[in-house]
Amino acid sequence: MRALVQAGLGGPQEMRLVTDAEVPVAGAGEVLVRVGAAGVNFADVSKSYGVFGGGPQPPYVAGFEAAGEILAVGAGVSEARLGEFVVGVGDGAFAEYTVLAAPVPVPPGWSAQEALGMVVNWPTALAALTIGRVAAGETVVIHAAAGATGQAAVKIAKHYGATVIGTASPGKHEVVLALGADHVLDSRSDDLAADILGMTGRVDLVLESGGNLEASLAVAKRVTGRVVVTGLAGGEAAITNWDLVYKHQVHVIGFNLGVLIETAPQIFGELPALIAAGVLSPTRPTTYDLADGPKALAELEARATVGKLALLP
Repeated sequence: MRALVQAGLGGPQEMRLVTDAEVPVAGAGEVLVRVGAAGVNFADVSKSYGVFGGGPQPPYVAGFEAAGEILAVGAGVSEARLGEFVVGVGDGAFAEYTVLAAPVPVPPGWSAQEALGMVVNWPTALAALTIGRVAAGETVVIHAAAGATGQAAVKIAKHYGATVIGTASPGKHEVVLALGADHVLDSRSDDLAADILGMTGRVDLVLESGGNLEASLAVAKRVTGRVVVTGLAGGEAAITNWDLVYKHQVHVIGFNLGVLIETAPQIFGELPALIAAGVLSPTRPTTYDLADGPKALAELEARATVGKLALLP
């Protein structure tokens, strides 16, 4: 089968298209899926550099999010699921076939492309807002608001009655405002913290995706403000106990989607209701051919994209 193999740890440029990869076999509790579309996520970029915690070592078939048709099932999975269209996560999604564990059904009438985000971006946005204890009337800053997770977070936060300040590069501001954000600021500003404070004063909650940690800490309300750190898109950032005692008296909350799925799956319980209510609607990703996967990841890394990205095998 065709697949994108990460050959080294030098980033997306070391990803190679091969045509003779072995079709994987579904193990216990798994299903084999013919990939209709594979989601591109920043975690794929991190893995390509070897900085993703517990990430795979090359060579490996890249990607972990896919939607498609179940062709075979492993032990413990009902054969009644054969032919079902599902979306889920599993290693080796950037390929014509992949194995997924515990995938969820694609909503009726949705395509594989439209279902991408249901198991990665939307749960991340919902869980980050939930553990951040968002409440009606509060002010929330959402960084990378034009990305797939950021867009979902804007919609959900507005649904909960929050005032939303999104940050994004200037060319993406209209997209963020169209999502319902009350304000949008330049994420590349040299003084982003001052920009936020000058607009609203200190805020209740910040969803920090990894590129603006110092600004996020500086704008959160003292004592009651919360900063949920959802990723390391901007690289590693240091914070010390001295900072927390004398400089930033805020709640800093670490976020890991995999850990939450394992330990607190109930945190995602409202997701079906948000979909049913139309708060979260079918994704319309920017699509690339599988062979252009390295280009898609490089553009994502360069913050040159908007919304969800998908590879088509």
